[in-house]
Amino acid sequence: MAARINGHDVAGDARRVFDCVREGGIAIIHLDVAYAVLAHTPGAVRKFYAAKNRSYSKPTGIVGNHALHEEVHILGELQRRMVRAITVEHDLPLAVIAPFRSDHPLLRRMDSFVFGQAVKGATLNILLNAGALRAAIADLSIAHGLLFVGTSANTSLAGSRYRLEDIESDVRAIADIEIDYGLSSYANAEGLSSTMIDFSTYRVQRAGVCFAQIAAVMQNEFGVTLEAPPGPLVDRARDTA
Repeated sequence: MAARINGHDVAGDARRVFDCVREGGIAIIHLDVAYAVLAHTPGAVRKFYAAKNRSYSKPTGIVGNHALHEEVHILGELQRRMVRAITVEHDLPLAVIAPFRSDHPLLRRMDSFVFGQAVKGATLNILLNAGALRAAIADLSIAHGLLFVGTSANTSLAGSRYRLEDIESDVRAIADIEIDYGLSSYANAEGLSSTMIDFSTYRVQRAGVCFAQIAAVMQNEFGVTLEAPPGPLVDRARDTA
């Protein structure tokens, strides 16, 4: 785990967030793609849905890492190579959607309501490469056998927030801890967050930040053409953290 990055105590902040969320609290944290809300208990998850005015038909995302993705997602070796190429070799943020092992011990330990909100149909998503703080929190939670879920720290459908001070007051009011690392690396005028791809079908669920670079990797290295959904701010039916 990285101790300090750009003057921030990543290890210490990750521990404080982990301790807070483990005890049923809600955290708002910096991600490279946008600020996010994390929780793990039914009460905390319901609380952030209410604060965001978010429909329960829209799932959250699992706070995971590369190792959890490899263990949980059911994909062929080609699709795993694609994910590694994008997130490891090209170091781009990506939300991976795929069928999953419902018998995985960490998933089985999740509260049934929280788990139900983290899946959509037969798939779940795990955001990769969203920054050192989120990676450190994911590592801690997985090591302790306690998966967190997350969503963007903004009112539903209002666009991502890239500074803590820009998050709506109703959303910030529910946080038991906030971690402010300044402007998110991938801040943009369109309010986009991570690109989301279902790797079982190559369907682009959301064309977010770095979509052009991700599409180029898929085309140039694997011969797969990705088609972005229409609209300026596409499909927010899912969410990641």
